[in-house]
Amino acid sequence: MASFRLRGLRWQARILRKGSAPVVQSFVTRLDAERWARSVGTDMDKGSFIGVSLAQRTTLGEVISRYIAEVLPSMRGAKDDAIRLNAIKRHGMCRLALTALTPALLGQYGDERLHCVSAGTVIRELAYLSSIINHARREWGVQFDNPVARVRKPSSPQGRSRTLSPQECTALLNAVQPTGRRGPWLMPIVTLALATAMRRSEILSLRWKNIDMEKRIARLDTTKNGERRIVPLSSRAIAVLDALPRHITGVVFPLTGFAFAAAFNRAVIRSGILDFRFHDLRHCAITAMAEKLPNLVELSSVTGHKSLKMLQRYYHPNPVELAAKLG
Repeated sequence: MASFRLRGLRWQARILRKGSAPVVQSFVTRLDAERWARSVGTDMDKGSFIGVSLAQRTTLGEVISRYIAEVLPSMRGAKDDAIRLNAIKRHGMCRLALTALTPALLGQYGDERLHCVSAGTVIRELAYLSSIINHARREWGVQFDNPVARVRKPSSPQGRSRTLSPQECTALLNAVQPTGRRGPWLMPIVTLALATAMRRSEILSLRWKNIDMEKRIARLDTTKNGERRIVPLSSRAIAVLDALPRHITGVVFPLTGFAFAAAFNRAVIRSGILDFRFHDLRHCAITAMAEKLPNLVELSSVTGHKSLKMLQRYYHPNPVELAAKLG
């Protein structure tokens, strides 16, 4: 049943259906209000009506804040993700109601971000926003179409294949030496990454209780793919760990991801190495390991890759050495 009344200079249409919350909308003319009421009534009869009143009263920033407070604490990487989401909240679009978000507006946001970050980062941020919006629709009853699904995403970048030359490796190790104001953790983390091919998050999550020095293994409770795995430790890795002081918290490396990333980036600048990231150390380590473990199944069990196709992105054999093997 629809009712209409003049409130000030606008006509308010109100639709009441048994078992449903009232649906209210205001219009300039009564004719527009009646047309809307007929359309909504038809959609209700078909079961296809989606009420957007809550979405009209809720901003994107409010949804992100609720997601940070209620959902993030139970997720891995909550601290780092909270920093990223709070940065997104500072953008002007987060002050708009959810129904005001359009693919064009989100596409403009992506274009702006491309001036500051890589295409891969933009793709991840848009995917995160889409996930948050879908969570709001599914769990909090905020009904509206997800505009991120219709945004044209940047082209996915090709996988990196950057490795260090012997000279660059020496320069990097010199740049992370603990001298002066540099902390004692940078050098062992870099050395351990080269010895084990572990990811940065895996290394920073290591705890002494999960390391067995006699059996030469380290247990990782949380990894990128969400599964536990055991990392075999070479004699070089054991030597690095054995020389470390024990922190009172039981954490092997008492650093946050952002603090370490900043320190490592400064070290790369000091070394004079161009276009190099910490994750590239994983490429270096896997390429070196492949010489000792030619069996790709064994190699993948060490590196934690679930498929050989993903492992191929990191394994970079030397074409000159391959030619020599061919004879």
